[in-house]
Amino acid sequence: MWYFLMAFGIGMGVATQAAINSRLAVGLGGQPLAAAFFSFAIGTLCLGIVMLWQGDWHSVAQNAAGQAWWRWIGGAIGAVFVFATAFLAPKIGLVNMAFLIILGQLIAGMAIDYFGLIQMPVRPLGVHKYIGLGVMLLGLVFFYVWG
Repeated sequence: MWYFLMAFGIGMGVATQAAINSRLAVGLGGQPLAAAFFSFAIGTLCLGIVMLWQGDWHSVAQNAAGQAWWRWIGGAIGAVFVFATAFLAPKIGLVNMAFLIILGQLIAGMAIDYFGLIQMPVRPLGVHKYIGLGVMLLGLVFFYVWG
């Protein structure tokens, strides 16, 4: 149950972060790239402090060089995400942005699970997941037709 609550809290944090970063962008002269940069810099600093305290640097040093190139691009994807949320939140609204992000996450997650992409374990998709995705798509129609 803790993991589900944690995931829910992260989702709430994403919307909050987008609002905060979009306001930071306005405060920095309408510069969402600058807001994303400072958001990432502060996040990197926070993670660095925790890593210094909790990390196993010997293990990291031993294993870092042997990683495939694509395993290093998660930070770039995260940077694009942070920039995009700071940029999109004032343009399309937090609810629309969050809804589309969640929909994209569900579709990508289903494909990754079903095909075992990115070296993830293959997980079968029951009909309930397709129905859930259909409900989300129907919700998208309601958002844009009557929203």
